[in-house]
Amino acid sequence: MTSMLLDDATSTRFARVALDNIVRKYPYKVDHLMTGPDDIGEPITMHPVFYGSYDWHSSVHMHWLLVRVLALRPTLEIAAEIRATLDKQLQPDAIATELAYFEHAGSRTFERPYGWAWVLRLQAELHTLAATDSQAKGWANTCAPLASYLAQRLIDYLDIADFPIRTGTHANSAFALIMALSYANTDSHPALKRAIVRRAHRWFGHDQRYPARYEPGGDEFLSGGMTEAVLMRYVLDGCDFDEWWEMFAPTQADLATWMTPVMVSDRSDPKLSHLDGLNLSRAWCWKLLAPALPEPMQAHAVRAWSAHLEASLSQAVDGHYVATHWLATFAMLALADRSEPLVCSI
Repeated sequence: MTSMLLDDATSTRFARVALDNIVRKYPYKVDHLMTGPDDIGEPITMHPVFYGSYDWHSSVHMHWLLVRVLALRPTLEIAAEIRATLDKQLQPDAIATELAYFEHAGSRTFERPYGWAWVLRLQAELHTLAATDSQAKGWANTCAPLASYLAQRLIDYLDIADFPIRTGTHANSAFALIMALSYANTDSHPALKRAIVRRAHRWFGHDQRYPARYEPGGDEFLSGGMTEAVLMRYVLDGCDFDEWWEMFAPTQADLATWMTPVMVSDRSDPKLSHLDGLNLSRAWCWKLLAPALPEPMQAHAVRAWSAHLEASLSQAVDGHYVATHWLATFAMLALADRSEPLVCSI
């Protein structure tokens, strides 16, 4: 079982599962619109970078996990293997093929918004590491065209997305914007930042008494309400967030739903195993929200963070493959995401 701290042993176990996953070709879940009888191929042909880890978006965020481990624990024994693997994976011709896939007419909604957001988060992590690591600078330069393209696609999408998607699965709007904000800030992308902040205000700025008792759905790995709250913390300054939270906060009885980890009845079921992800993503949200909450709630938030980690952290590395192909990324977010709010303005 992993430690409740991101120590060297836990970091190494996370890195090991990511290294194994991103080059594991099968099983692979294909999300592909065929436009003709010959429009299909091996996953590694269509996606020479993100062909492993069961599906495209999971491969992207497992790559992010490796970069994050390097940033936090650069002297680990496994660091040399991480660097060699990322060097092999992040090649210009392979990234160009990934980009070309998005440019196909049939790929307009491929991985929108979850996969797009994880590409942007990966690029943000590469950009940050590149400031002190020349090898990471090369990876960031290689991935920049794909990230830049998807950033513009996200801006275009936000311009027409009149309504948010609140469900706690891959389509969730708030989670995607949180991830994309990291890129907008580290890559100095004011147009993307403005688009995110404006849409966040329009979608969520007037929500009241969020009905947390309706969560979770049966296969959700995100809390729609908690991710919304994290996003609003990032797009409002401290004073305004206090006012927004007072209006938005669920009733005391409903808050108990968010404070209590969920049980998972069958961890070998690919959908039900999402609930372990919900526990870890709730922990991540409590970690990010705690410093901004009213003082009486802060201790409760810390306890909820701990309880949710305790419930599901071991599944990130010791569980069934339906979980271990992706879950360590959410464990890393819960343990070691940056907690400082991003400075944003409209």
